[in-house]
Amino acid sequence: MQGFNEEQKMLLIGCGHMGHALAMGWLRAGLAPDHLYVVDPGAAPSCLPNVVEDQFVKSAGELPRSLKARVIVIAVKPQVIGGILPLLAPFTDEETMIISVAAGVPIRTLVDGVGADATYVRAMPNTPAAIGAGITGLCAEDTISDNNKALARETLHAVGDTVWLNDEALMNAVTAVSGSGPAYVFHLVEAMAYAGTEQGLSPEVAMTLARQTVIGAARLMDAEEDQTVAALRRRVTSPGGTTEAALKVLMHANDGLGDLMARAVDAARARGEELGG
Repeated sequence: MQGFNEEQKMLLIGCGHMGHALAMGWLRAGLAPDHLYVVDPGAAPSCLPNVVEDQFVKSAGELPRSLKARVIVIAVKPQVIGGILPLLAPFTDEETMIISVAAGVPIRTLVDGVGADATYVRAMPNTPAAIGAGITGLCAEDTISDNNKALARETLHAVGDTVWLNDEALMNAVTAVSGSGPAYVFHLVEAMAYAGTEQGLSPEVAMTLARQTVIGAARLMDAEEDQTVAALRRRVTSPGGTTEAALKVLMHANDGLGDLMARAVDAARARGEELGG
C-alpha cells in the first residue's frame, strides 16, 4: 500500500469475516506481510498468506510493547468494542489513525474509549468486500488531514469503492442502506424463488432463475454505469406487458416495494443508533 513506508505497521483488531476480507485486500494491494499485526482470540496464521506467525496474537497484551501502529482497524461487533478501546492506547501516538468498522459506534466513543491523541475515522463497509466488490462509507472529525483522509480511503479501497461523508449523523443511514443492504438483495432472491414455486416451478429451477436474474442485472448495471437504474428499468418494461403488470404491484404508492424498503432501512438506521448508545 502506497501510504506505508518500511517502518510503519498496520494493526487489525478482529479477524472475522470483515477483518479477514480487509486484511486480504491490504495484502493484495501490496502491504508487506510483516507490516501486519492481528489480534483475535481465534486468529489462525494460516488464514493470511505469509503473515508472520508471531504477529497473530490472541490479545492486545501479547503485542510488542514498542509497537506504534500507523493505522489501527477495529473490526469487532459493537457490543464488545467498549472493552477493547482502552487496550489500544499503548500502540497509538499522534501519527496513528484509528478506523472503526463497528456499526453504530460514534467517533466520540472511539476518542473517549482509547483516550489517546490520534486521528479517528468511522467506516462502514459491506460483505461484498470479501470479493473486493464492497462499498464503504467513511467519515472523520473535521480536523483530519488530507494525507490521513487519503490513507483512510486507500485502506478501505482495498476491498471496494468508498464514499466520504462530511456529516457523521448520516453514517447510520449508510449502514442501513449498504452495510445491511446485501441481506436485502439475498432476501429478494429468496422471495423471487418462493414466488416462482407458487407458480408451479420446482424449488431448484425457481432458485436458479432468481439467483441468476439478480446476478445478471447487477452485472448489467455495472457494465452500463452511464445509464441510470430507472433507465434500465424502463428498458425492460414494455407498455402493456408482463413487466409493467408486475411493477404496478411493486411500485404501488401505499404498499409497494418502495414503501416497504423505506420502512426496512429506517428500522436498520434506528437499530444502528441504539447500538451506538
